[in-house]
Amino acid sequence: MPDPYRVWLSEVMLQQTGVTTVKPYFEEFTRRWPTVNALAAAPREDVLKAWAGLGYYARARNLKACAQVVAREHGGVFPDTVEGLRALPGVGDYTAAAVAAIAFDVPAGVVDANIERVLARVFAIRTPLPAAKTEVRARQAELTPAKRAGDYAQAMMDLGAAICTPKRPACALCPIADVCAARAEGRQEDYPVRAEKAERPTRYGHAYVAVRADGAVLLRTRPDAGLLGGMSEPPGSEWTATPPAMAPPFAAAWREAGTVVHVFTHFRLELTVWRADVARIDTPAAGWWSAPTALPGEALPSVMKKAIEAAIPGATKRTRRAA
Repeated sequence: MPDPYRVWLSEVMLQQTGVTTVKPYFEEFTRRWPTVNALAAAPREDVLKAWAGLGYYARARNLKACAQVVAREHGGVFPDTVEGLRALPGVGDYTAAAVAAIAFDVPAGVVDANIERVLARVFAIRTPLPAAKTEVRARQAELTPAKRAGDYAQAMMDLGAAICTPKRPACALCPIADVCAARAEGRQEDYPVRAEKAERPTRYGHAYVAVRADGAVLLRTRPDAGLLGGMSEPPGSEWTATPPAMAPPFAAAWREAGTVVHVFTHFRLELTVWRADVARIDTPAAGWWSAPTALPGEALPSVMKKAIEAAIPGATKRTRRAA
């Protein structure tokens, strides 16, 4: 059977992130931390740094917390039931079902975005998402076989990823085309039906990139609670519905370096970036100076890399440090 640790790690990374993006991260994680016990013992800061750029950063914090629980409370062995897996930090219904089915051959109904699309088309489910998720899960539970449930789940995932694609599905190659109600209607691309999305609001803020004479950049850690929790950033303002007043962390000759835009799931963010070149200042509380060679390896989310790049082009794109 597949290694539960590797199945769990891949499923967490693949949540809302494509395979091409995930692959190098998965390879780095499994090289540095080949077992769940190794990941549990790793400093959290190292885990967050290795995750930087993969997005949805609560996953990284939950990944570390889950590994610690498995190591401490389960002797480094993942539970082999959906219920046991679901009780772990950061493990939701999908991940629990996927790990149970793929790693332990439990007949759990696995539903990811690809399977959701396949079943919405096969059964021509007219209820818009997300309300249709209940019906999709029920259909998947009916179809999941008692044996080789993991093979079935992965086959359905691959079917959605390679053949039953969102646009121009390759119905001529589909092994279940004859039973697809959407194909019979000639409306494959109309499924799954989606509710109209609300317009994303825009929030505004400031990012202050202080550069020391030796090229080091001032960073701090965001609070664990909230968006991008535990990740690194240059000092900045709150993100508000209207542009906030400028309030840099210390007095200096701040000059505007540009504006960066980043789109999160629920809002669009516009950050005005300011740069100050400083010879010597006291390090603000809870902050540190990151040397030019260290900066590319810091736990910087994409939006903060954009902000630093606006002030110091190329600063975060150097070759990542060797582990």
